[in-house]
Amino acid sequence: MPSTEPIPEAVAEPSAELAAGRRWNRFDTSWTISLFGTAVGAGILFLPMNAGLGGLWPLLVATLLIGPMTYFSHRGLSRMVVASPNPNPDRNITGVVRDYFGETAGRVVTVLYFLAIYPIVLIYGVGITNTVESLMVNQLGMDPWPRWLLAGLLVLAMSAVMLAGQRVMLVVTQWLVFPLIVVLFAVTLLLIPSWTLEGFGAVPAAGDFAMSLWLMIPVLVFSFNHSPAVSQFSVALRDRYGESSVTKASSVLRLTAVLLVVFTMGFVWSCVLALGPEGLQEAKDANLPVLSHLANVMGIPLIAWLGPAVAITAIASSFFGHWMGAAEGATGIVRTMVDRRGRFGDRSVRIGVSAFLIVTTWLAGVLNPSILSLIESLAGPVIAVVLYLMPMYAIHRVPALARFRGAASNVFVVIAGIVAVGGILLSFLN
Repeated sequence: MPSTEPIPEAVAEPSAELAAGRRWNRFDTSWTISLFGTAVGAGILFLPMNAGLGGLWPLLVATLLIGPMTYFSHRGLSRMVVASPNPNPDRNITGVVRDYFGETAGRVVTVLYFLAIYPIVLIYGVGITNTVESLMVNQLGMDPWPRWLLAGLLVLAMSAVMLAGQRVMLVVTQWLVFPLIVVLFAVTLLLIPSWTLEGFGAVPAAGDFAMSLWLMIPVLVFSFNHSPAVSQFSVALRDRYGESSVTKASSVLRLTAVLLVVFTMGFVWSCVLALGPEGLQEAKDANLPVLSHLANVMGIPLIAWLGPAVAITAIASSFFGHWMGAAEGATGIVRTMVDRRGRFGDRSVRIGVSAFLIVTTWLAGVLNPSILSLIESLAGPVIAVVLYLMPMYAIHRVPALARFRGAASNVFVVIAGIVAVGGILLSFLN
């Protein structure tokens, strides 16, 4: 899936000095911002509820773990692409998997990508409807509109940006990400006077501690995930830096992970300490982004208006990129599994896929399923399979990736991936 941030044309032309990958440059900075913007979306607005309800000590451990988890997993996925012996620029992650494992595996990965991204599109259909409805009722004093109408208008408005073309989507997203980052950081600071440890209690027993941490993992994986942009990022670095692309990719991904941990977990901790367990549970029960809930319960006028605005902006910016990934996955499924003979033209497939996404996202917005349940039970674990387990399997089996074997970080990523996938079994048992 393409990045949600365009790379300026002025830095797109490689030079001999930059191709050596010896120093940081604007090209690297642009990709760092792009990867950061891909991850900083609606996921962080729901993360505080599950992260905080488990208690402060599990949250502290999760804060220490998520940085290495994010960096090593995305680095593994990137290495699958940048180390590919096939220099074809069209060889993104799906094409590389076909090269490594054959056509059947390529089709399996296409399906997994779709399953990892499509539920998130549905999540955003629910999130945008609930957020705007809360804004209308609590901040604007309006009577709520019929849910079928409100969800339909919002989904159509966001979908129209995608239907207008990739260039329009990239421009709109670029203008959304930077204000989102600044305002979320400001909200983090504004909540500091409201911090309290009341209600969190003592250190939980070992079993409760482990269970709370386990329940956090799928949502953490979802909230820190920027894998939809990693494939194009890796192709771009491979074309620009050649043999130095592996080292350069590691540098960019490492900085991205650091920024995400500092920014996202700082926001999570601020929200958790300001709301306390009861406030977090109320936000979860209301199925609202945490900022919308803060706007309704905190006596801070600025947050009352910034909260819903940031939530809407975050959902919209993430919706665009995930729509593109879901559309690409659905198109790949049609072409490789349903219509191998090419009986349907490209335009017909695009129209059919777009109609499918619009209608199902609208239905999700109307039916209002639990957002966190969707993340825990489907999106998080499937993302973990593609992001954590598949690259490690490839490194273990594919000769072209043999130089990356034997690292302790590989074992760490596999364990983290198994724990995340296990979250779906835990959610079923509960």
